[in-house]
Amino acid sequence: MRKDPAVAAEGHLPSKEDILAFIADSPGKVGKREIARAFGIGGGQRVWLKHILRELEDEGALDRRGKTLNRSGSLPPVVVADITTRDRDGEFIALPTEWDDGDGENPAPRILVNLPRRPKQGQPVPGVGDRVLLRLEANRDRDSAGKRGPAYFGRVIKVLTKTRARLLGIFRADPDGEGGRLVPVDKKMLGREIAIRAGDGGGAVDGDLVSVSVARAGRFGESTAKVIERLGSLKSERAVSLVAIHTHDIPNEFSPAALREAEEAQPVTLATEGSRQEDRREDWRTLPLITIDPADAKDHDDAVHAARDTDPANDGGYVLTVAIADVAAYVRPGTALDKDALERGNSVYFPDRVVPMLPERISNDLGSLRPHEDRPALAVRIVIDIAGRKRRHSFHRIMMRSAAKLSYQQAQAAIDGTPDDTTAPLLEGVLRPLWDAYAALTDARDDREPLALDLPERKLILKPDGSIDRVIMPERLDAHRLIEECMILANVCAAETLEQAGSPLIFRTHDEPSVEKLRALAEVLASIGLKAPKSGALTPSLFNGILAHVENSPNRDFINEVVLRTQAQAEYSVDNYGHFGLNLRRYAHFTSPIRRYADLIVHRALIRALKLGGDGLPAHTTREELAEVAASISAAERRAMAAERETTDRLIAHYMADQIGASFTGRIAGVTRAGLFVRLADTGADGFIPASTLGTDFFRYDESQHALVGSRSRKMYRLGDSVEVRLMEAAPVAGALRFELLSSGGTARKAARTSRDGASRDSRRRRV
Repeated sequence: MRKDPAVAAEGHLPSKEDILAFIADSPGKVGKREIARAFGIGGGQRVWLKHILRELEDEGALDRRGKTLNRSGSLPPVVVADITTRDRDGEFIALPTEWDDGDGENPAPRILVNLPRRPKQGQPVPGVGDRVLLRLEANRDRDSAGKRGPAYFGRVIKVLTKTRARLLGIFRADPDGEGGRLVPVDKKMLGREIAIRAGDGGGAVDGDLVSVSVARAGRFGESTAKVIERLGSLKSERAVSLVAIHTHDIPNEFSPAALREAEEAQPVTLATEGSRQEDRREDWRTLPLITIDPADAKDHDDAVHAARDTDPANDGGYVLTVAIADVAAYVRPGTALDKDALERGNSVYFPDRVVPMLPERISNDLGSLRPHEDRPALAVRIVIDIAGRKRRHSFHRIMMRSAAKLSYQQAQAAIDGTPDDTTAPLLEGVLRPLWDAYAALTDARDDREPLALDLPERKLILKPDGSIDRVIMPERLDAHRLIEECMILANVCAAETLEQAGSPLIFRTHDEPSVEKLRALAEVLASIGLKAPKSGALTPSLFNGILAHVENSPNRDFINEVVLRTQAQAEYSVDNYGHFGLNLRRYAHFTSPIRRYADLIVHRALIRALKLGGDGLPAHTTREELAEVAASISAAERRAMAAERETTDRLIAHYMADQIGASFTGRIAGVTRAGLFVRLADTGADGFIPASTLGTDFFRYDESQHALVGSRSRKMYRLGDSVEVRLMEAAPVAGALRFELLSSGGTARKAARTSRDGASRDSRRRRV
């Protein structure tokens, strides 16, 4: 029972249980201020409250997101969830799509889904297997043991994906042409096939990706499948991405209304005489803005320019301009284009295709900053000093004309002394000032000290038929970093402007690591003779110091992996709790409205807040509505990441299918009770080694060391260890590889001693 605030005011301070109960009972966000107001805590008692909240965090009873506090293990007010089953009363039960279960020790809370008795006409009714956006209310009547009833009640805000109870797989026809079998695409069903009887094939031919319903034939009988939908042929690797598209229910066809709106859209021009003053654009077409993108990019949504600041008060400073395609001019709120874009959330990039957020007419034509063509843009002009610190900025709605379309390699080559016909005329007047401004921004970044993880990326180079030609690790150029720093600064400007204007917006947030993950990191560091920092504010520089300490030691890759896993996942939120990885207090995505819906929202908010036109964020938009959008697009982002990763795994499994028996060098990228995940050095391919194949010894999972340790031999296989493996099996459809371990492994004691002896304090830190 919560204490009466009047009692607290008389000197009786609330207990920890009272505080936790208040946080759990409060429907909105709760911070120290709200707790102090509720219990009448003031004056010197606020110091006491600060200490109590810190103790609750250390005990794992509270989670902190910026200034917002939640009971540990609790869910936010709005969440994306999957309806997984029905209870005994026939009510739908859902589970949150994102939940850290701690290897099964902390199961996801169950949500009972409340459905309206009379759904509105046209309102989709969810079913088992659907993904939904829910507004939650904690179940206050649940027993203290937490074993009866659901943890939450959820009201459906929106059905995100309607799915049938189905199984996806590849149809393999029987030689006699009568029936066939289904090869599931799910890795969890690797090695299992389901019979499809004659007449149940639905017209599928060998190699088709199909959706089936599965019938159980009694307790011991064989299950059979019936094809309910043909989704496309997988005869060539170019169609492999179809598997991920359908597995994750990624919308890949625009509605007829959206396509019609895109085709009917007319190019935006400078406002003519008689137009409303607020709709007029500034004419910046003579400013030599340029785009710098990957060589194969088809859409160009950002352009940059830099020049020396002529203000004597800013000696050595620069005026940096970042212009972003004005997608908001073509995609208006509430239109079919807008609805399709919100459903997709973002573009999805596969090695063989792109599933765009917007139709090609917008993304590759009207909304793309093509060279030497008039294009509308939303630009930010930023004044920085000689040390790269921002002095001021201003936003402008403009008409621009890109002076050139350059690739990263092309721009870098010009700066390095080998310009071509396109870059030679731009070298002194455009490119060198950009690089000089970038040098200043680099100084500011170094002072800020963002998280400096070394995370190499792989890129698949495909043949004309869609199969893999080779796998490369692209070199990170200064040209990449230049654009990255310009975009980060522009995003900061957008967040600052909207926050200052009191405008609702969607932040790009990245929380600091949880107390539990920090404790786990401290245990890992202790296992190799290192101590975690004990005091001071939690900042990326603390992690950078750890990474620098092991840079030249055998534990470098191991600690990089562990530090990465310690970090929280970035997301979109209407609550600003900062971006821990970038070490920024406020941050919002502004620079890619062609491929991210969050950026389109920020553009509309800027247009409305700065009175730059009549097509901004609708005046009636509420914070609650944006919270729903943030949850939806965060889920879409995670969906896209999973689909992209799985497609890459399938393509690489195809690529390696004819290399069974070959040996490879790799590193242990994951350790579980079931076995080891190994990532190969040359291709970045991931495969699994079952613990049962490691030898006659019994291997137990040591969570503190992220390792499997032999009970008798004391052999240890640990996250980050370099190993030799042999490829034993490749399953291209599931994207799965199985390895045999060839390395003998070290011992727990030897590994810890070697790690301490090999540590280096003065190694170079790498930034990503």
